[in-house]
Amino acid sequence: MSEPKPPLDSPEAQHSDDLSSSSDPSDDGLVPQTEKTENGGIAPDSPRELKETECYDALAYSWPRWKKWTYLVAIAFVQVSMNFNTSVFPNAVIPLSKAFNISQQEARTGQMAYLVTYSIGCELWAPWSEEFGRWPILQLSMFLINIWQLPAALAPNWGSIVVARALGGISTAGGSVTLGLIADLYEPDEQQFPLAFIVFSSCIGTSIGGVIGGPIERFLDWQWFFWIQLIFGAVTQAIIFFMPESRSTILIDREAKRRRKTGEDPNVYGPNELKKPRVSLKEAGKIWIRPFHMLLREPIVLCLSLLSGFSDALIFTFLESFSIVYEQGWGFGVLACAWAVIPINLAYLLTYISYFPWFARDEHLRKKHGNEAIPPERRLKWLLWLAPFEPIGLFGFAWTSFGKERGIPWIASMIFSTMVGIANYAIYLSSVDYMIASYGVYSASACGGNAFARDLLAGISAMYATPMYTNIGSKWHVQYASTILGCLSCLVVAPIYLFYWKGPQIRDRSKFAKSLAADRKENGGRRVSRPSFEP
Repeated sequence: MSEPKPPLDSPEAQHSDDLSSSSDPSDDGLVPQTEKTENGGIAPDSPRELKETECYDALAYSWPRWKKWTYLVAIAFVQVSMNFNTSVFPNAVIPLSKAFNISQQEARTGQMAYLVTYSIGCELWAPWSEEFGRWPILQLSMFLINIWQLPAALAPNWGSIVVARALGGISTAGGSVTLGLIADLYEPDEQQFPLAFIVFSSCIGTSIGGVIGGPIERFLDWQWFFWIQLIFGAVTQAIIFFMPESRSTILIDREAKRRRKTGEDPNVYGPNELKKPRVSLKEAGKIWIRPFHMLLREPIVLCLSLLSGFSDALIFTFLESFSIVYEQGWGFGVLACAWAVIPINLAYLLTYISYFPWFARDEHLRKKHGNEAIPPERRLKWLLWLAPFEPIGLFGFAWTSFGKERGIPWIASMIFSTMVGIANYAIYLSSVDYMIASYGVYSASACGGNAFARDLLAGISAMYATPMYTNIGSKWHVQYASTILGCLSCLVVAPIYLFYWKGPQIRDRSKFAKSLAADRKENGGRRVSRPSFEP
């Protein structure tokens, strides 16, 4: 509800007039000038901005543990739902090609359209969640995603499905906002355990679609691929409807309003209340361009996004091959190929748990030596051990996929597939952990670059994966294709070690990250809701 206006002759009304008339044009109308006393001080009844240091107990950082983890579980539903929409579609390719009399390659354009527009959607939605809060952005995003499932499920022709999938992708905010809000709840030295959980839910979403998609393909009509996505999305939206807002600036605004209403501090205002206009046309352009600017101008974002993106493209190509590899090698049917994805989910779980001792050790070192004793690159150290699992797993998968022809049991290939899953989880977690620690409340924009690279490259891979596994080489198509992926993964993994050793130089060239680090240092090691410098 809007706050009632005070009488015209009241001090508060006079101060409200000051807000609209005394703003500094050179400051883009963001913060009004305050009244000064004769000796240069601020008048006691002058409007002022409430700082996070004055209301830290009202921010999400101070929520009790049960409330934070309830919030995280709700966000995990969002992650699984949005990624399920991408991973279930490969099982729909054959039913759709039969229903609309198109080639299977043409049917895969529905997957490409969703992933490519998903990559753009993550970039477009992320900065607005930093401006207007997480709750309205996630609600609007989920609402639009669910709406676009209807024309897909009721499509009279193939073109309608492609358009509906593209609109669903551009409406998806999950890959950036859901990761960025970790910085709303936790300080950098506390974020690792909860972030590992959210990344785990994201990875499960990208692989569980294959497990569920098999039974849908085997027993149901093609429309059910979209009806089940809609059911999953509607349940998720109902869950997050009761999710509280966590963005610091929004909570500061609410606390300022509460203090004025109770009379505790009638002249205090939140940071967004002091912006006149709330968002100007010029500022809207700056907000929208922020994630793309950070991707291109912040070396931390660019390097880690490319690393995560190429790794994701490899595993998407790898997962697309399962139906070919297991059908040719061991005669698996639709359901058996679906169950073959289960080891990937197990790999994600094992890797998630493997990080616990590492996080506990970091926590112990911080308590003993302080935060400054642990360099940011330490967040990548466990990755140095796990990243080689990707090329090893791909090479092993390649040369165990001869199957019954060479007397190789199917369990051998599944063991190597788990190694690929282990490395993929580790690369994803370590890259976003580093970025969220570096960019704080603006990490949604930073993670938007990560999601852009991951989904764009994965979307492209949807078009070349099957042709690659069926056409390369004169005889051993499957083996050559996986071997090529293994060689490429060596190139993907190598920069991890370079980033680890050259991390200080890369951080030094990331101007926005440097300014945020300086702001945190001045703020006693806590994140700031509004930085002194914006890109």
